[in-house]
Amino acid sequence: MNQDMGKTNEVDLERLLRDAAEVNSGGGEALGQRFIRRAEEEGLLDVAYTEFDSPVGRLLLAATPRGLVRITFPVETPETVLEQLAESVSPRILESPAKLDDVRRELDRYFEGELHDFDVPLDWQLTRGFYRKVLRATARIPYGQTRSYSEMAKRAGSPRAVRATGSALGSNPLPIVVPCHRVLRSGGALGGYGGGLDVKQTLLELEGALAEGA
Repeated sequence: MNQDMGKTNEVDLERLLRDAAEVNSGGGEALGQRFIRRAEEEGLLDVAYTEFDSPVGRLLLAATPRGLVRITFPVETPETVLEQLAESVSPRILESPAKLDDVRRELDRYFEGELHDFDVPLDWQLTRGFYRKVLRATARIPYGQTRSYSEMAKRAGSPRAVRATGSALGSNPLPIVVPCHRVLRSGGALGGYGGGLDVKQTLLELEGALAEGA
């Protein structure tokens, strides 16, 4: 039954894409929005995505109806990320900047130093088990403060799992919003970061948690 439903959805999506391609492209953005709206109405849009120009590079943002599910730095190619989302979340993915407007507004305010706490809903489905516990604890680290890897292991309920805590932070699907950049090595060394240590330093300096040039 599930396989049949999956095939039906694929056929429906192919039909929708074919119909959209046959419409005069002169409608521009309005046509694109009508297409996206129609996909939603027919239950064929599970993941919306867009790209966002930030002070730390061009980010890819993706969201499901439940909330923001993925943020990626320029070190990951958008095509690869979308393929991963198609495999792990749903192949019904469409570019829809309007669906990410709230996220983009909050990121703009964050990078301008005006926003300290993100309020957008999050979809945690790309995390599991201990990794999710670590990331949920990380989401509660206050703006402008830092914690050590060992502290985060304790907060996640496994004080000895420092290495696993580092792996959880390294695989964070929602960087910046879930602020893994606020986790440092004991003694204050930056440690690792998926977006690159220069990005981690920039974010910490923006929050006043690290002296510029430190």
